[in-house]
Amino acid sequence: MDSAGSAADHGVTMSPEPVERVEGWWNRSRASIIYLVFDAMAVLSGVLFAGRTPLAFETLSALCLVATLLLLDLYRVHFTVSVLNDLPRLISSLIIAGAVAISVHTMVSGGVTADEWRFLAVMSGALLAGRLLSYELVRQLRKRRLFSANTLVVGGGAVSAQIGWALAEDGSYGGRLIGFVDDAPDPAAVLPAPVVGKLSELPQIMRDHNARYVIIGFSAVREPDLVSVVRVCARRDAEMWVVPRLFETTAKTDTVDEIDGLPILRLHRTPFRSVTWALKRLFDVVLSGLALVLLSPLLGLVALVDRIVDGPGVIFHQERIGVGGRAFTVLKFRSMRPASETESQTNWNIKNDDRLSWFGRFIRKSSLDELPQLWNILRGDMSFVGPRPERPAFVQEFSELYPRYDDRLRVPCGLTGWAQIHGLRGDTSIEERARYDNYYIENWSLWLDMKIILRTFAALTRGSG
Repeated sequence: MDSAGSAADHGVTMSPEPVERVEGWWNRSRASIIYLVFDAMAVLSGVLFAGRTPLAFETLSALCLVATLLLLDLYRVHFTVSVLNDLPRLISSLIIAGAVAISVHTMVSGGVTADEWRFLAVMSGALLAGRLLSYELVRQLRKRRLFSANTLVVGGGAVSAQIGWALAEDGSYGGRLIGFVDDAPDPAAVLPAPVVGKLSELPQIMRDHNARYVIIGFSAVREPDLVSVVRVCARRDAEMWVVPRLFETTAKTDTVDEIDGLPILRLHRTPFRSVTWALKRLFDVVLSGLALVLLSPLLGLVALVDRIVDGPGVIFHQERIGVGGRAFTVLKFRSMRPASETESQTNWNIKNDDRLSWFGRFIRKSSLDELPQLWNILRGDMSFVGPRPERPAFVQEFSELYPRYDDRLRVPCGLTGWAQIHGLRGDTSIEERARYDNYYIENWSLWLDMKIILRTFAALTRGSG
């Protein structure tokens, strides 16, 4: 078994909800807002100095430009702010936005006038000049510590020390160094700030110091042991970077930031902190509500037959563990009557139990027994897609036995999921389930949810349950 520990092994507990308070919305977004204001001024320059350009063309060009700048990640703030670094993407944004606006306008109006070409030229020049000025403004505000954010560095060795000294001596990076976090700092390393705690204390240190940035260098803690702790820390609304282990061979690209010549990679933003995560909940509410209404005749029929075949107690209630380790009561159509509540909570698999009636086997094989969980989804206990909810006794047991198992609890559990559509249900490998569930969380998107739902329907139509 892999010896990598879980968050619990390092004294870290899972927070039931993402912590959203760090420095406030303005403090988190102020540099991006400055860039946006200067970009708006570039569009306005085109309007004022390009002649009589149709408002529809100006609006379309502006919207295309902002959308392209967003897609090319040109509103994200970096430690190293440089127009030359961003110039290729800025020019690409202008070309793409102009091409789209010209194409649409040509199809609608039949051609582009000299005034419209002049508008695009003035806007392009003003945008590049504006970016030059806005980047310099951000650098100067950072140097005066007006745009600085509290920063922690994980690791107490030479590489972490180099990052720390750069942040301490050059305010233009925008990081206000608070200290270092490591279990056993290198005594030979000269650090510009104190060691403020151990890795197991990192979430609490982030809260105590209102840390906005965390940079993970090289530390005495083994890399596998960092994973679960970093996942817990990711619930805070803070940005996290990591120094690549082969940083000497890591090339500078658009996705790689740098501090004092050291490349740093921004860790992927966790799904529950993304803008589209709210759409997942909206989808759950709308679809579960519609399903409960449309499937109500089927729900009634299954309940009636279940009552006739197996007697009273059609709805089966069972405690499960959901997001953040919180318990909730899951609802299912009863497929058999357990001998006791203890058996209900601790018996792993009833697939071959001789107490299953013919109807119980049918609704389990067809997954009709899961339909009452639509109410759990509507209530917010679950989602349509996510890790399967498990009973408390097994969550405790599996968390102790299998690395990363409790990391599944970062998001709401689901009616179906990435593990299930790969055949990992029933009496299958728990370690594999945890790996697939954590893959789903790290790579979540609305399209991934849609793929899982479509593959689930395909499995149901084949009768594979």
